[in-house]
Amino acid sequence: MEISQLPAGLCTPSIGLGCWGMSDAYGPADEKESIATIEAALAIGLRHFDTADVYGDGHNETLLGRALAGHRQDVFLATKFGFVGDEHGQVSVDGRPERVKIACEASLRRLGTEVIDLYYLHRRDKRVAIEDTVGAMADLVSEGKVRFLGLSEVSAQTLRRASDVHPIAALQSEYSLFTRDPESTVLPVCRELGTTLVAFSPLGRGLLTGKVKSRAELAEGDYRREMPRFAEGNLAKNRALVEALEIMAQAKNGTAAQVALAWLISQGADILPIPGMKRRSHLQDNIGALNMELTPDDLTLLSTLSEAVQGQRHNPHNLKFIENS
Repeated sequence: MEISQLPAGLCTPSIGLGCWGMSDAYGPADEKESIATIEAALAIGLRHFDTADVYGDGHNETLLGRALAGHRQDVFLATKFGFVGDEHGQVSVDGRPERVKIACEASLRRLGTEVIDLYYLHRRDKRVAIEDTVGAMADLVSEGKVRFLGLSEVSAQTLRRASDVHPIAALQSEYSLFTRDPESTVLPVCRELGTTLVAFSPLGRGLLTGKVKSRAELAEGDYRREMPRFAEGNLAKNRALVEALEIMAQAKNGTAAQVALAWLISQGADILPIPGMKRRSHLQDNIGALNMELTPDDLTLLSTLSEAVQGQRHNPHNLKFIENS
């Protein structure tokens, strides 16, 4: 395994903070609590903060920029571009070189910073050669506006092609006990190229915490209402799988979330989970995973859970934005 292109200190501790839920997606957001959570994360030493220009239509970047004011030199700031919407509410991906520069300038303004540490293409624009998009992103590095480049939910082939243009420091993909696709697709290539795998939704969008027991608990507008794994019949079966985590966690005086994150962290030092955390209670729970010890038998048992998961991780509309091969 090659050494990751991201300096080790920027991925320490081995958990980052995903900020999407602080603006929308998972029910009502509480801005005051969100800022308190970011401040608490800083206080305990979290350095990696992840956002995107599409989260809350720019609100998330603005919120994060305000919360991190005065702490910029202490954090590793990652954001993404690519998704765009029209006046009819239709979402598409725009990876044209001219769009890259416009999006970056807007993110810099909202974040209140002169440089973005890690700049991702949120999804690939299939109408544009990846070499052209990454070439424009590389120009941002040359201009000092971006430090590292990343891609999200692309195929191994696209990762290789992009890396021929400029080193890709991080690939962001959904990876958890319930979503293990990267192991047979992009992870081997990430390791060959020295690309850190940044795992989003490492808790299965809350499913692996054991706290979502029925669809009725999801607020109106919650993004998970559109996801097959949270459909009524599937949720009950998936919830039964989570009971194995809860039993193990109880024996270790921990939580299901801590067990799930500890499993992911154990998969390699080149994997960085970024669980979504919009409350201080979530932060304290997730950080506890760093002290959770799993035995080889524990890891073997946990690894079997993905075989019985019911439902795809996205609805058909959102799956079309993801490269799988």
